[in-house]
Amino acid sequence: QVQLVESGGGLVQAGGSLRLSCAASRRTISGYTMGWFRQAPGKEREFVASISWIGSSTSYADSVKGRFAISRDNAKNTVYLQMNSLKLEDTAVYYCAASRTGVVRTSQASYDYWGQGTQVTVSS
Repeated sequence: QVQLVESGGGLVQAGGSLRLSCAASRRTISGYTMGWFRQAPGKEREFVASISWIGSSTSYADSVKGRFAISRDNAKNTVYLQMNSLKLEDTAVYYCAASRTGVVRTSQASYDYWGQGTQVTVSS
């Protein structure tokens, strides 16, 4: 079983940047697709970004394309989400997830393990 712990969330002004990290323990993330999802208040959780196990393929939600970048360091068992040009609508709890499929996945149902989430709040 993979245990995931997110960090790096916080309060940032619109236009600013944050870098989220997701550290895995108990098992290596090599071989796992990794993804980021988010849930804003009163809304359903939604896909943000995904990266294949080798890091050669990525996918992004249209709302974050060109502003967010997902990356991974399998040696450090960590996945990152670099968030730039943040907008008020990016405010949400961000979740890290792992999928055994190994390839890019956008559906929540494809993910087997989830972290507890980290809050990102963007202010004006």
